[in-house]
Amino acid sequence: MRALFAALILTLAPLGAALHAQDKPGTPPNKGSGGMIGRDILDSAPPKPMDKVAPPKKAEAKPEPRSLEAIAAEPDRAKRLDALFAALKAAPDKDSAKSIADRIDIALAPSGSDTADVLMGRAAQAAQGKDYELAVQLLDGVLEIAPDHLEAWNKRATIFYQQQDYADALVDLRQVVAREPRHYGAWSGIAIICKELGDEKHALEAVRKALAAYPKFDQLDDMEKTLTLTVEGRPI
Repeated sequence: MRALFAALILTLAPLGAALHAQDKPGTPPNKGSGGMIGRDILDSAPPKPMDKVAPPKKAEAKPEPRSLEAIAAEPDRAKRLDALFAALKAAPDKDSAKSIADRIDIALAPSGSDTADVLMGRAAQAAQGKDYELAVQLLDGVLEIAPDHLEAWNKRATIFYQQQDYADALVDLRQVVAREPRHYGAWSGIAIICKELGDEKHALEAVRKALAAYPKFDQLDDMEKTLTLTVEGRPI
């Protein structure tokens, strides 16, 4: 996810806990159950009912936060990503946030198609060799097979940016955030491109979106402060 951000930072430099799991309800207190003292068949007087006494309430169990290992083992990819993004947002420090961000990158890498994954690998090799035309053609093929594959859109945006094709880069990044609004890498890319184009207002909106998903993304802190001063001015 951070491939585009790294590429943009290099080009424009310098620009400058754990998850809280969903609460599990504790065991509800048992409802008090009253009873009647068994009537003595030899006693003609009606028995008095016993007062209903509620049993003591059980202490509510505290939910335990899920470990990253437990999240990684979640078979449902959407649930796994939800848990990882929630953990990223709640991360107590930069190191733990980076560890979670790395896991998000890994979780987003597979396309769900073996063919698309092979093409992604070839596109990465072509881009490394600066054969951008071939890389774009390969990524076009990936998106025909797997149109919702975020990293294909993200990678193609990176290549467009490296060719200074900012318009197409922004189009592809918008495709990413339309499918995954928490994709902080795409939002940071949008922020940097908008800033380069002189559109500070949209750059500020984008950088705040990135920080909302990844609050400990410290590379964006200075940019957010600078853009805030430019767009909103100093607080009175």
